[in-house]
Amino acid sequence: MSKHKRSRAESQISFDAVCLLLETVLAGQTRQKILIDLSKSKSFREGLARLRDGMRSHVFEAGTDRLYLHKIIRKFDDTTRQDGFHVLQDWDGKAERLNEETIPVDVLNYFMSRVEARGVGHSEEQVLAILLDYYFVYVLALLTLRAWDDGTANDNFDRLNRLLQGLQGPQGAGQKFTGNAETLILIATSHFEPDIKAYERLLEKVRTLNDFHRLNIALAHAAILGSHLRHGLQDLYKKDIALMRDDNAPDYPWLCFSLATLMRAYARMQNEGVHGADRERVVEALLNGLSADARAFVGKRPASLGACEAEHSQFSELFSRFRQDLFEEFERHRPSGETYSPMSFNFNFPHNLLKAVVVDAIVRAEPWELTLNDLLTGIPRDKRISERRETLAKTLMGYAHSSPDRIRGRPVPVISYDRASGLRNFAKTLHIINQA
Repeated sequence: MSKHKRSRAESQISFDAVCLLLETVLAGQTRQKILIDLSKSKSFREGLARLRDGMRSHVFEAGTDRLYLHKIIRKFDDTTRQDGFHVLQDWDGKAERLNEETIPVDVLNYFMSRVEARGVGHSEEQVLAILLDYYFVYVLALLTLRAWDDGTANDNFDRLNRLLQGLQGPQGAGQKFTGNAETLILIATSHFEPDIKAYERLLEKVRTLNDFHRLNIALAHAAILGSHLRHGLQDLYKKDIALMRDDNAPDYPWLCFSLATLMRAYARMQNEGVHGADRERVVEALLNGLSADARAFVGKRPASLGACEAEHSQFSELFSRFRQDLFEEFERHRPSGETYSPMSFNFNFPHNLLKAVVVDAIVRAEPWELTLNDLLTGIPRDKRISERRETLAKTLMGYAHSSPDRIRGRPVPVISYDRASGLRNFAKTLHIINQA
């Protein structure tokens, strides 16, 4: 097919048509057929290699059928690159370039390099299933950035949430990835992009979503940026707030958006007398989002928030109005030795966190029932769930300690879970707020 004809054919691929296809794929037997085909490989390494071929070409053998996703991926990936985002490929900070392979293939290659010669049994089939689902997570992540292309973005996110439920449902591997499709936006855009203005353009789109979808983004992003910036302040910037603000300039408007969104949600709940888990999550996310740099929001607006005057002012006004109530409710989220606290959890980028979860699942050939969002909250305070959260956080920390980054010649793990650090973060945040 000529380049012109290919371009015209791909231009006819709509968001709606892609969702229709994926609804059939994720709810039906397609994944099972792909896995049955892979399980017939002569060895586990051959099965992994064949799955990798499918991931690279975006064409999968499914029994007597084939699943063709190559035109869809090419069109949406090309369009998203024009918007400034490279969803499928990670950034190599040392080489200062994009990796050649996609993120799912990178994870598969990492695992495959450690696989000894063996056949394909139940455990191996489980690994193949988790990796296949991880591939589809990135297909959905790519789609989240195309939700504004056709139809109504709010309706499209409703649809993407249903697709995510299908991916993580009974037809899949049992591995949970994220709690909602909105969080996939943050997975898709968390690594470095040379076009830093792309983040501003995307935020303008996100602001057009309805309250429900904005709140889902804010709950996740406030916690993510709290953890991300705490990690940076402690391990990268030697507690130099000015340096951290300058180096994370694209993050601050997103954090301001998230905190303002959460503050509006809290004000509504307060006015309507709403209590319970939903309110606790909002309060917890507010606290977590403020924890890395509370002065930027309860004090003088810094230069990193120069373009966010309206949202910053709205946050400040509402925070002042409900300050005493929030202080009392923040206290319920003080880290302790009894329950998991996201205030004790620091990491560099959420896509790396999810990558580590997947690596652990395939190493053990056992899926995790917790999503990334479950690590961003301590609600509900169920003892069993809290123990599982802490186990997963410490497991991920173990991987990070075994292969740390090197910053200025010293080893720096990119994931940590430390109760004492969480308590210090909590006390420092409340002290700054109290002084403002």
